[in-house]
Amino acid sequence: MEAINGFISMIRNFVWGPIMILLLVGTGVFLTIGTRAIQFRKLGYAFKMLFSKENKENGDISSFQALMTSLAATIGTGNIAGVATAISIGGPGSIFWMWITAAIGGATKFCEAFLAIRYRITNEKGEKSGGPMYYASMGMKERYGGNWNWLGYLFAVFGFFASFGTGNLVQANSVASSLKASMGLSPYICGIILSITAGIVIIGGIKSIAKITDKLVPTMGIIYILGSLVILINQHHMIPKAFYLIFSNAFNGKAVSGGFIGAVLRMGVARGIFSNEAGLGSSPIIHAASKNNDPIKEGLISSLGCFFATLIICTMTALVILVSGLISIDKNGLMMISDNLSGAALTTVAFNSSLPNLGAFTISFGLIFFAFSTILGWYYYGAKCLEYIAGVKAINIYKWCWIFSCFIGSIVRLDIVWNLSDALNGLMAIPNLIALIALGPMIFHITKKYEYKKNIKNPVFYRPSHNTKYYIK
Repeated sequence: MEAINGFISMIRNFVWGPIMILLLVGTGVFLTIGTRAIQFRKLGYAFKMLFSKENKENGDISSFQALMTSLAATIGTGNIAGVATAISIGGPGSIFWMWITAAIGGATKFCEAFLAIRYRITNEKGEKSGGPMYYASMGMKERYGGNWNWLGYLFAVFGFFASFGTGNLVQANSVASSLKASMGLSPYICGIILSITAGIVIIGGIKSIAKITDKLVPTMGIIYILGSLVILINQHHMIPKAFYLIFSNAFNGKAVSGGFIGAVLRMGVARGIFSNEAGLGSSPIIHAASKNNDPIKEGLISSLGCFFATLIICTMTALVILVSGLISIDKNGLMMISDNLSGAALTTVAFNSSLPNLGAFTISFGLIFFAFSTILGWYYYGAKCLEYIAGVKAINIYKWCWIFSCFIGSIVRLDIVWNLSDALNGLMAIPNLIALIALGPMIFHITKKYEYKKNIKNPVFYRPSHNTKYYIK
């Protein structure tokens, strides 16, 4: 077993090595330049579209529900424990690179959702299906000719297996561990409760999932942010020092072992990607179900995912840790962490030091509900990947496998699953990034034309692969 785990760890380290990180960041920079930083220029318009009542077109859920469901799948332990891990290994400066990654990741999210809407289909049940598996095959064929179905299948296979690890077993284990630590609840009881509650939601399909996530995500997000703000207000005199630590350590590795490239930059970028999943290809699957036929509007709404997941939730976590006094730089410039804390333990102690008992509850609440929402969102991702591989009917079996996996994940050790999930997440990104880079020039052309003609009534763009027209209002 140790040999298998070691082999999987080797694959994970290779997949998430410098080449993959450079590819993810490089793609984000390429798309940011090509769209002329549309995620910044149209930020206000994106918020306006998010709460707009105009989008009542063909689709299964609203754009707001699509974003909330994608955030449900994205915001998880990485935004709480992952930030603490980044700081403990890469130092406070890693947070700066998380911000940079999120900033350019907005363009990646925009392009992913753009393609998801443009190349989505209606399946035999009348539901919308889309995502990298569709635009990697249909989009590449439209632009370059030939058969690119293998690229779509590659993503679907990686995404399907990753869903059970990243989106189910790992999350169920996190919930069970948190409840056992905070309430003494048996993992078996937790597994049964989790399986039943998740089953009730997912059996109703995407509309049922969206009805839960569009309430759960804002609620848990507000509670977590309010708890963080109370701490930051109480420790407001420490905030300038926290920002000083972030910026002063952002361009050197003096404070940590591993140096600037090996620790600060690598941890910041890697954890930034994990916190918002830009480039992994997961979120466009849910945005393809939106009641919005306009690729650019849906793309802008999707780009807000990086803003919420990393620039708000992760920043709150980081600042609370840095104002807690648990992190310090000694006279030699080396970082010191009280009791060598890391991960969820560091975040929990940081919150509890400023809000005794209530702080620990906030973290436990966040970990449990963030993980549960991730289970709901990733179920849909895995279901759509399986639909692409084996058809709609296969999802009926998948539902029950998913529900049973929630129980299994709660009661077993998951050392191998953690490593395998990380590896599969990285492998998902490869076919997605190939499609994004190859189809980028087409996105740039249509986006530029959109903005140039936005004041002209009903300009028409022809979509040859679908033999239909769509209108820019």
